[in-house]
Amino acid sequence: MPVARVPRAERGHGMAPKFGTSGLRGLVTELTDDLVADHVRAFADACDTGGVLCVGRDLRPSSPEIATAVARAARSAGLRVIDCGEIPTPALALAARQHGGGAVMVTGSHIPADRNGLKFYARGGEITKEDEAAILAALDSVRPAAEHDDDVERDDQAGARFVSRYVSACGAEALSGKRIGLYSHSAVGRDHLAEILRALGAEVTELGRSDTFIPVDTEAVAPEVRQALSEWAAELGLDAIVSTDGDSDRPLLGDESGAVVPGDVLGQITAKMLGAETVVTPISSNSGVTDKGFEQVIRTRIGSPYVIAAMEEAGGRVVGYEANGGFLLGYEAQGPAGPLDALPTRDSVLPILMCLIAAGSGPVSLRVAVEPPVVTLADRLQEVPVEHSRALVERFRSSPSERATFLDGLDASEASVDLTDGVRMSLTDDRVVHVRPSGNAPELRLYVEARDRDSAHALLSRGLDQLRAAVGTGRPG
Repeated sequence: MPVARVPRAERGHGMAPKFGTSGLRGLVTELTDDLVADHVRAFADACDTGGVLCVGRDLRPSSPEIATAVARAARSAGLRVIDCGEIPTPALALAARQHGGGAVMVTGSHIPADRNGLKFYARGGEITKEDEAAILAALDSVRPAAEHDDDVERDDQAGARFVSRYVSACGAEALSGKRIGLYSHSAVGRDHLAEILRALGAEVTELGRSDTFIPVDTEAVAPEVRQALSEWAAELGLDAIVSTDGDSDRPLLGDESGAVVPGDVLGQITAKMLGAETVVTPISSNSGVTDKGFEQVIRTRIGSPYVIAAMEEAGGRVVGYEANGGFLLGYEAQGPAGPLDALPTRDSVLPILMCLIAAGSGPVSLRVAVEPPVVTLADRLQEVPVEHSRALVERFRSSPSERATFLDGLDASEASVDLTDGVRMSLTDDRVVHVRPSGNAPELRLYVEARDRDSAHALLSRGLDQLRAAVGTGRPG
């Protein structure tokens, strides 16, 4: 049985610890106890936690020690600390809502194990851009640690409540008769997802479980992972294969052939299944969503803080999702068998379940095929120093001739350009090429859109070649 290889670790270009609305990210060797403590205490000073902090962690080797540092710092800031253990990020967010407090998730998400980070949640949910500014300001005046004890409570049922959320909303027969492969790798939510699928009636076969951390990016799925999904599907006769990224807030769904269903398509399907009226999604997502009959579609910059801000402004029956598939539910919705409380943070489970249920007794690929005929793909160049990515994108932003030179290498011409986030070039033949630097890793990301999968793959491949040459030579193409 094939198992996707562990991608080689990146070499730390431009990865000194960095704080933003995605949290704190950096090399493990540089995430010292003092640095972690400063950020936790600044967060406690700047944001509403209700005096309570839930702490969770992923399965990276460094996560337990960092989580201990988080708890110690939170206690020194006078917070009541609740240890939720190894738990998916959305399950931690749910637990924090239930406890009426904030949360810190120790995770580096989809980046390699030589890095880690902290995701911060205030009492109202994920931190906003305003929270980010307040925390950065508080870092300049962090108070010395106060005398404190090390008393930490435990919530051993947070994961069980997360599982129950989906079982009660979907019903015990929702996936009856389906044979589902679960690519477990090192995802922290692998056992929770298996429990949910089985409780909904599916026959689950675990695949590729690993004791070594594997950085799985659900938005730019590695070729070796795609090959493994295809081989598993063919060998085992599965109806679908599911997985998540490391902290289990981004979904991965392969159809009966193992072909990956794009995360934004999962979002479209889920929004319809839940009866949403307003959809909020970044400009990198599939533009076919505008053809699905929602009352309103709002496009934002890339990143959940922008999605959440637009969801809060819109109100009502609003949902959000990103191209990576993370789905945000902004209201109490009705599932196939019961209600679903709002959970406005990235969730991997809901889009996986809604797509599987939407397929009914037929193949997943047939349900996906009825979506608007727009194909989006994404990938990235790794080990690109952040300053190089930003410089290249800035040249594209400021110079039409630089963009034209880049597009000449794709036998394409620009019809219009959108500078909302990075550089999104709409081409004269209705294709799209979108270039932006990653906000939290030394990566240069490329998003493409076309009317069929072959064209999209060809555009992605040629675009990456052009960007690789541009980064290597300092010129676009």
